[in-house]
Amino acid sequence: MTLNRRTLGFMLIGAGAFLLAGPAVARLFAQEQGPNRREFVMKAKDYQFTPARLEVLQDDLVKVTVQSEDVAYSFTIDEYRLSKRIPAGGSTTLEFRADQAGTFAFYSNMTGQAKMRGELIVRAR
Repeated sequence: MTLNRRTLGFMLIGAGAFLLAGPAVARLFAQEQGPNRREFVMKAKDYQFTPARLEVLQDDLVKVTVQSEDVAYSFTIDEYRLSKRIPAGGSTTLEFRADQAGTFAFYSNMTGQAKMRGELIVRAR
């Protein structure tokens, strides 16, 4: 097979474009496969969490800031071994990796707050 100058030129241009685009393509794939950072601000008021449902992907890095607008509460997810107290009128931040897929209840474990519940949904990648 013989290559003329025009064909050879196109091949060199294509190879150059591929080499220049290589790092950008690699970064794109790394971003798709790496963990995302998900941040939520949740209100606790009148014995309710708002929002009462959080959705993330498995292996996401999750940051939840819970702000009390009245009395003291807690934020607990048993399967992730998380439990933090939120002071009356204050806020608390929790950070964790959502490494387990599934639906997990979160709740306040303080006396008289048994109905204060929500759910964390972790979708498998």
